[in-house]
Amino acid sequence: MTRIAIGVGENENIIQACHIFKEKHPKNDIILMYNDVDLIKAVLDKNIDCVIRGSLPASNIMTKLKEKYPNLSRATYVNKEGYEFLLTPVGIDEGNTVEDRYKLAMQCCDFLKQVGKKPKIAILAEGREDDFGRGKEVSNSLKDSKKLTKIIQENTDEEVKNYHILIEKAINDECNVIIAPNGRVGNIIFRTLVLLNSWPSYGAITFGMDRVYIDTSRDQSIDGYVRSLILAELLAKD
Repeated sequence: MTRIAIGVGENENIIQACHIFKEKHPKNDIILMYNDVDLIKAVLDKNIDCVIRGSLPASNIMTKLKEKYPNLSRATYVNKEGYEFLLTPVGIDEGNTVEDRYKLAMQCCDFLKQVGKKPKIAILAEGREDDFGRGKEVSNSLKDSKKLTKIIQENTDEEVKNYHILIEKAINDECNVIIAPNGRVGNIIFRTLVLLNSWPSYGAITFGMDRVYIDTSRDQSIDGYVRSLILAELLAKD
């Protein structure tokens, strides 16, 4: 039996999702957590196999977890009609440096290879290549995307391409690791694809810890929370 703890906040979709999941996966034990303190304890509890944030606020949970796991990072797992990819950074305070995004890219690649998939990395920036000079932030983002692409090429054998702002081309090319320019842009991409356009998301896989922890949006649908429960169960069994 897999023991899954999940946070219950203001979004009652969590409760309905648990009922639906339990009907199809009756051998799992689901434990409801109603505050972030108990959820953090559940992450550290070796008697619990996996933990899902559910609809509890993320900021305090991530802060406390980083005290135990300082290299914590996340990537959202999206799967649409057989095409799946990891999107990162997605936390608004994550991925602010080239070094941070390189680490995230490598963690995504390691995860994909662990599940038998070949990484194909897309690097994004805040403008087209010929937009250089149209403001300091745009120019810096373009320089950083070029630097990140070069670092990956020089230090790994992974397939990587700089798509600049053209995320639609990265998706059409079926890249399975998409590196946003920073966490704020990544969060907007996530909300646009998943919450607005209903692309199926299984939640965010958390790297840098020896526990299975799935981060989820407080605004996720019932189906979205069901998918997170499914992913947590699968990862706990690996």
